[in-house]
Amino acid sequence: MHEITFSFEFFPPKTPEGVEKLRIARAKLAALKPGYFSVTFGAGGSTQSGTRDTVFEIQREGLNAAPHLSCVGRSREDLRLILEEYKSHGIRQLVALRGDLPSGYGAAGSSGQFSYANELIEFIRAQTGDWFHIEAAAYPEMHPQAKSPQDDLQNFARKIHAGANSAITQYFYNADAYFRFVDEAKKIGITVPVVAGIMPITNYTQLMRFSEMCGAEIPRWVRLKLASFGDDTAAIREFGLDVVTQLCERLIQGGAPGLHFYTLNQAVPSMAILQRLGVSA
Repeated sequence: MHEITFSFEFFPPKTPEGVEKLRIARAKLAALKPGYFSVTFGAGGSTQSGTRDTVFEIQREGLNAAPHLSCVGRSREDLRLILEEYKSHGIRQLVALRGDLPSGYGAAGSSGQFSYANELIEFIRAQTGDWFHIEAAAYPEMHPQAKSPQDDLQNFARKIHAGANSAITQYFYNADAYFRFVDEAKKIGITVPVVAGIMPITNYTQLMRFSEMCGAEIPRWVRLKLASFGDDTAAIREFGLDVVTQLCERLIQGGAPGLHFYTLNQAVPSMAILQRLGVSA
């Protein structure tokens, strides 16, 4: 089994209590020495200041931080200023995404000057050269708005050709989907590292809601087993820990270059998985 690299994703807290909770979670996760922490953006760029503040706080703690940057609703000038600010603060890594459309926008309803992530990535490279390591998004089970798997794969290739260095996948629970996606990408000459996105399972209702929104498939046997536990949160967490740890083991054995944990600003679920994988503080 090759050495595992891993990273954690947070969302910007919206309350003072949330800020404090995230500091505590981050301190626990930082003890595991991850490669970096990424910080998400809200729909339409609605949490830009929260993203920026969280990223700068992580960086002041001596940790690597990677802000998400979305192009929905952003002008070239907006983006240019954001990039300059991140560059001046010594940020060297970005996660570049189209981003979610705010409610009330149609599929093509971006009020920004870019409609797709590859255009954003191209712009970042034109503005900043090789300063940033750029992560793009990948969808092993297909982006929910893509016309077909082939079309989705071509969209992914465009992001890499535009200058992305590597990719992080949407979360999934079917390792075969990930391996097939990586193989299909290699067939068309795309060989950048594709890091597997991992969502710990702690809450059945929440997981179903997230998966419905983002198009991630919950295998039928997992779904039925989770539903059978009802309100037994301890059983849900224990079963979820087994399922996700086994998924990670298979991914590592199959050569996945790393794991990116969607933490939902919690430390314990990701730590429990990593502990089973042999990673501890």
